[in-house]
Amino acid sequence: MSDDQKIVLITGAGSGVGRATALAMAKEGYVVVITGRRADALEATAEMGKDFAGQIVPMAADVSDPDQVAGLFADIKSRFGRLDVLFNNAGVNTPRGTLLEDLDPKDWQRVVNTNLSAAFYCTQQAFKMMKTQTPHGGRIINNGSVSSQAPRPNSIAYTATKHAITGLTKTTSLDGRKYDIACGQIDIGNAASELTASMQTGVPQANGTMAPEPLMDVKHVASAVVYMASLPLEANVQTITVMASKMPLVGRG
Repeated sequence: MSDDQKIVLITGAGSGVGRATALAMAKEGYVVVITGRRADALEATAEMGKDFAGQIVPMAADVSDPDQVAGLFADIKSRFGRLDVLFNNAGVNTPRGTLLEDLDPKDWQRVVNTNLSAAFYCTQQAFKMMKTQTPHGGRIINNGSVSSQAPRPNSIAYTATKHAITGLTKTTSLDGRKYDIACGQIDIGNAASELTASMQTGVPQANGTMAPEPLMDVKHVASAVVYMASLPLEANVQTITVMASKMPLVGRG
């Protein structure tokens, strides 16, 4: 690691958007700490980027557990001395097609814990590190999803948490000013991954029908996150939407 390399933490980096972003950032020369619950998936991500200009460092943790988050950040500080970028990306959903009135409270809480509480725990620890490091400051990027803008049918838990992420982003952006901590949000629509594979065969629409939806390559999301991370702290992308051009977001509902 060179003195001018920036240190990045990406949550939920064992697959999908997190993995693609980790690889894209490693190509650009960042030191990328990746975390998630599945150590084997993290190791697979690191193996994919072993020949890149940067470095991918797996550190397994359940970011819905505040004690594990505190331990993760302590490990980062001990090993690297600072953190320049946090990408709050970890997320889960409820079983497909679950009606609002039938949603198990345990599933509700699982989504809240992973999508919202985990982002807060990581943001809180990032603040503690970024405001005291030298030079101080840093950047936090939150994965909001286009569900922070408009809901899909039968998605109460996921949509509620993603709307809450917007509030988290705005308040983090405001409270971070005094420490030179910038915060922005990327709203992603239909990036091709394991989680969106079913969209090609058909997903529920607002009018009650089932219809397939177009997907885009996840690399476009990764490129957007790399751009957001590359800005000097005097500039910030507050909100950006990256989506499949023909997905039915505009006009949804």
